Amino acid sequence: RVFTLQHLFIAAELLARFRDNRSEKLIVLTNGGGAGVMAADAAAFAGVELATLSPELVEQLDAVLPGNWSRGNPVDIIGDAPAQRYVDAMKVLRQDRDSAILFVQAPTAIVPSTDIAQALLPLASERPPRVLGSWLGHSAVAEARAIFRAGGVPDYDTPEEAVRAFSFLRQYHRHQAELMETPAANTLNGSVDLAAIRELVQFVLADGREILTEPEAKEFLRLAGMPVTPTRVVPPEPPAVVYAAETLGYPVVIKILSHDISHKSDVGGVRLNLHNAAEVEQAAQAMLDRVAERMPHARIDGFTVQPMVRLKNAHELIIGASVDPLFGPVILFGQGGTSVEVVADRALALPPLNTSLAEALVERTRIAKLLRGYRDVPPARMDAITGTLVAISQLLADVPEIAELDINPLLVNDQEAVALDARVRVSRNRPSGADRFAIRPYPQELASTHDWNGIGTLTVRPIRPEDEPQHRAFIECMDPEDIRMRIFYSRRSIEHSELARLTQIDYEREMAFVATVSVNGKEETVGVVRGICDPDNDSAEFGVMVRSDMKGHGLGRLLMDKLIAYLRSHGTQRIVGTILRENKGMLALASDLGFTVKPHPEDPDLREVELPLRPAR
Repeated sequence: RVFTLQHLFIAAELLARFRDNRSEKLIVLTNGGGAGVMAADAAAFAGVELATLSPELVEQLDAVLPGNWSRGNPVDIIGDAPAQRYVDAMKVLRQDRDSAILFVQAPTAIVPSTDIAQALLPLASERPPRVLGSWLGHSAVAEARAIFRAGGVPDYDTPEEAVRAFSFLRQYHRHQAELMETPAANTLNGSVDLAAIRELVQFVLADGREILTEPEAKEFLRLAGMPVTPTRVVPPEPPAVVYAAETLGYPVVIKILSHDISHKSDVGGVRLNLHNAAEVEQAAQAMLDRVAERMPHARIDGFTVQPMVRLKNAHELIIGASVDPLFGPVILFGQGGTSVEVVADRALALPPLNTSLAEALVERTRIAKLLRGYRDVPPARMDAITGTLVAISQLLADVPEIAELDINPLLVNDQEAVALDARVRVSRNRPSGADRFAIRPYPQELASTHDWNGIGTLTVRPIRPEDEPQHRAFIECMDPEDIRMRIFYSRRSIEHSELARLTQIDYEREMAFVATVSVNGKEETVGVVRGICDPDNDSAEFGVMVRSDMKGHGLGRLLMDKLIAYLRSHGTQRIVGTILRENKGMLALASDLGFTVKPHPEDPDLREVELPLRPAR
């Protein structure tokens, strides 16, 4: 992510020329001590680590550099360096395969910069890319800079720009690695009663309201499988509050209940840690008086009473969601409590979230360091935090009426997490469907269950990133000949990066359905069908594979019917594929489904198949 137009162009050039470099550290090679210090300072500010030169590299540099060289990083080869000294130094430094090299040259009258550029270009332009350039000056180094750029070496006007560009590259590769991680299954306890949630939302809207009361908001979260504090609702009478407190047991928390008051703390509508009946009665009456003074027109519906939850070593967090008019639903995470606006420790993410993306969201906040534990404070239940984030993400997809949602505070320690307060606003005017999301969420509505002869209960659903382990097991169970029939060559092993691309898909541009069965309580994949659409959605190329021991049950036909129906509803004009001529079973299935079969124009061992999905215009 960049924040200025200058940084946009810096990042764009580096990704165009230097994307294949995956170095985490930087070595600065320069002919000036001042330039080296500038580069080192820029690295410190940008969070870029300078590499430590190994004794072997220092020994080799001693052999080619004068005795007064810097003997460290930055590598200062002294201002009078001839072109060959630059070449010798870079040859040595390139032996450190884990570091990129930032070359910074201040022009001198001793050696023309063009001579240095021409001498270094063969080394600097070697692939994979390892060298960034920064020629200091303007007209004096213009030709040298042009030589580097013509050779494909990224070049920057200042060392600060070069270091900033390298930091962007490191961020890019780290984000790509995060996206390729296999997310764990959501471990949030509790099942989701979506029907009851929708019924609650419709009740509130039918009542002419948008804001759920606190008890309604907590019931909303409870129905979504999130732990909440037990809450009693009582009339706006202090004796009734005392009775509820006696029933729950001390200490308690009391809060004002009013449809007209959204933020209770702003009007003194919350009292914590009350230990006896006298404190409760006094607090309730004072609360009524204070609200009458500050919001005289507010209708008081009653009080809520709940136990005072104390969790040892707990953190107060906020998890929220709102709908941006441009980007659609947005999820917020940060440090919570009454000081949330003052502390301003929060980060945003676009749903849908899985556990890996939820962890990345948490890591972008300052409180993440505390959540990892410190001194005698154990780490917080990260799975409870990420589970809540993932659950909120799914709620945004399942309940389009959600306009705003805040859980503040979510109290978390090393044992549990519990929502102490919540605010939910709904609206019947919110757009529905996947199009309102900046990133299309998981299409749960496409899942179906079948009672299948010879197999039992079979689930067919879109693939998920969490499916990577069972997808690997599915491929490893395949007969090599069946794999050859599908991809035209035999293989049994598959890399994580390939599996990630197969399971982490953009549902807007492609679709993969997996058929799964439950074996001893564990889900197994027994078949997969995939369709990848071209950019204008004119055609989609398909592929289907059934686990070798499950062939002969009609799973291929079931999966193909599912994909064809989906692509037809998606507006795709035709579905195409390439099949080995010897794959008689697949060719027969294609013919049964109405595909036309014809020889491949370039390979006699292949057949092309095509099925129109919509009448030609």
